[in-house]
Amino acid sequence: MTIPMRRAGPEDADAVAALVDAAYRPWIDVMGMTPGPMLDDYAARIAQDWVGLRDDAQGLAEVMVLIETDDALLLDNLAIRPDLQGQGRGKGLLDVAEAVARDRGFTRLRLYAHEKMAANIAFYSRHGFAITHRVTEHGLRRVYMEKPLTP
Repeated sequence: MTIPMRRAGPEDADAVAALVDAAYRPWIDVMGMTPGPMLDDYAARIAQDWVGLRDDAQGLAEVMVLIETDDALLLDNLAIRPDLQGQGRGKGLLDVAEAVARDRGFTRLRLYAHEKMAANIAFYSRHGFAITHRVTEHGLRRVYMEKPLTP
């Protein structure tokens, strides 16, 4: 299957970091801290993991980071340029993540969100994800969610 995103290369790391910063910056006040994705080393992510990108006429529009684990594909980060948020692009990115997971033989897609990101947790719940557990990792209170995938 062809995934409708381009795979990030080393030359994309700065643009990815800038888009993630812009997408997550509004959450700083809500969380009272810097969101985890803003702290990531995107050159390392691009080298190690599946980082998918979509561009538009204005440049980088969407970023998605997927990480293979032993039992599920982890949707580590989903970021949309602020001027494009609220247009259904998040659902499109979830569809791509599910396609990548199936292509790689996974039967589950997992993700997490900070517990104060209630709107994001509600969005994922509406799209078939269920809360599996809560944990504090790297000083962040995370809500883990999972969606079973049908073949």
